[in-house]
Order: sequence, then structure tokens, then C-alpha cells
Amino acid sequence: MRLLIALLFINCCLFATEVNKKKCMDVAGTQLEMNQCAQNILKNADIELTKVYHSIKEKYKHDSVFINKLVIAQRTWIKYRDAQIDMIYPHSTDHLYYGSVFPMCKSLKLAELTTERTKVLMQWLTGMSGGNGCNGSIE
Repeated sequence: MRLLIALLFINCCLFATEVNKKKCMDVAGTQLEMNQCAQNILKNADIELTKVYHSIKEKYKHDSVFINKLVIAQRTWIKYRDAQIDMIYPHSTDHLYYGSVFPMCKSLKLAELTTERTKVLMQWLTGMSGGNGCNGSIE
């Protein structure tokens, strides 16, 4: 029952993040405000990813092999995420290269990648249909 409540909360928060993203950006009047909106969007995406990650660890706490692989996968994903950002913005150390929109753009891209990762990890909480043996550890 607690897991179901947690899943409903997480899904609502993911939807709310998308709504708040649009709402915040619609009312932002300056680049500084848009940068702040993007930072908040990223912060909320990080919070949701962390909640899902910890929920998975709780649900599978009795499977130490899985938990170990989850930790490795998450650490590897963080390296991928950072490398992806570096590839998208290879001149990020030159603060003038991308202009004043850079903080906003980088935060929004990080939030997008984080939200995608959250959706991938959610499969371990919500399961997959079809009873396919290829689902591996996903129920």
C-alpha cells in the first residue's frame, strides 16, 4: 500500500513539474528569472529521481546483487549525463561562448535527461506488462 501511494505521489510530481515548468517560464520576464526557473525545474527533477531511486532500493532491499548493480548503473548514468552535457556544450568553460541563456539551457537539458532517467527507473516500481522473460529484474 505504501508503495502504491509513493508511486501515485511520484507520478503526480512528474506531471506537476511539467506544468510548473511551463507556468514558470511563461511568467518569467527577464533572463535571470528564466535562469532561476530552469534551476528550480532541475532541482525538482533531481528530487523526483532521488525519490524513485530510494523507493527502488527499499522495494528490492532483500536482493543485494540487484542493489549493487543499481548503484553501479546510477553512478554510470551520472557520468553519462555529465558527458552528454559536455558534448552538447563543449565550450561551457568559456562563459561568454553561449551567452546569457547558457545557465537556463544547461539546466533545462539536465532536467530533461534527469526526467528521462526517472522514467526508466520507474519501471522497477511499476513493472512491465506482458510477462516477458526478457524483462530481467523488472517485475
